[in-house]
Amino acid sequence: MSRAPPPAGESRWRTIILPFAIFTLVWGTTWLVIRGQLGSVAPQWSVTYRFAIAALAMAAVTVAQGHSLSPSRGLLRCAAILGFCQFCINFNAVYLAERFITSGLVATVFAILLIPNTLLGWAVLGQRPSRRFALAAVVAVAGVALLFVHELHSHPTNARTILAGIGMTLVGLLGASAANVYQATAGPRRFPLPVLLSWAMSIGSLFDAAIAWAMTGPPTLDPRGEYWAGLLYLALAASVLCFSLYFPFIRRYGAGRAAYSSVMVPIIAMTLSTLFEAYRWTPLAGAGVALALGGMVMALAGRTRPLAAAAPDAG
Repeated sequence: MSRAPPPAGESRWRTIILPFAIFTLVWGTTWLVIRGQLGSVAPQWSVTYRFAIAALAMAAVTVAQGHSLSPSRGLLRCAAILGFCQFCINFNAVYLAERFITSGLVATVFAILLIPNTLLGWAVLGQRPSRRFALAAVVAVAGVALLFVHELHSHPTNARTILAGIGMTLVGLLGASAANVYQATAGPRRFPLPVLLSWAMSIGSLFDAAIAWAMTGPPTLDPRGEYWAGLLYLALAASVLCFSLYFPFIRRYGAGRAAYSSVMVPIIAMTLSTLFEAYRWTPLAGAGVALALGGMVMALAGRTRPLAAAAPDAG
């Protein structure tokens, strides 16, 4: 006897609301947790440890779900591209950026992720943005520019380090955007997501280790319990759990719905930054946040079609 399908409300809760709430809330806190990783261990090695642990955990989850980790044709190439963009360039840049500017500011810049997503989607997938989206993007970028001006005015003697932090944040933004668009193309979508993520995290951690050794020398360890607690949180909750929810969400419902998370995450991150990093609000900073997030809401409301439109889940 076949099982009756779950009620519509229950299905919506399990497939949309709960996954969205989990990856939004967890990613809203990770920016501050990353700050706690910046100490005696070089940021590049912290990124390496994070994704080495995440790769092992993701592989265990993949096997438990009944998938084979044997690399089929083309899998390693797709995983290498995704691992390099998402788990190497993106995260190394974010960790380095947080050495120079507050975690909340980095998170707010990432709120405009939909802009490079859409432009790359136009170039790669042929998804032309609307005029309304272009106007909204200008508003959002103006808001981010005001935040940068606020930082430079608040810390005029640290202008070089602030500019370095801003630059690294933009590099991370481009890495994340390239990964988002690439995983929406035909190649990566041929493979079950748990398998693709396992290999992408594994290969990404190898890239991370090579960069860490080249830039900082042999690995070092931090004996503090809070460092390892934060590392496990970032590896297991923020990486394995959230990416396992986020990429299927994109495949099933499109990146348009998923992008609303990038508006909510900075609100959580800026709240935590205010409480724990003594972020100082001014009218200029408030206007910048309002324009950045408001522009993204306008962009989401005015898009002609979502990047990576809904497709059957691959696994």
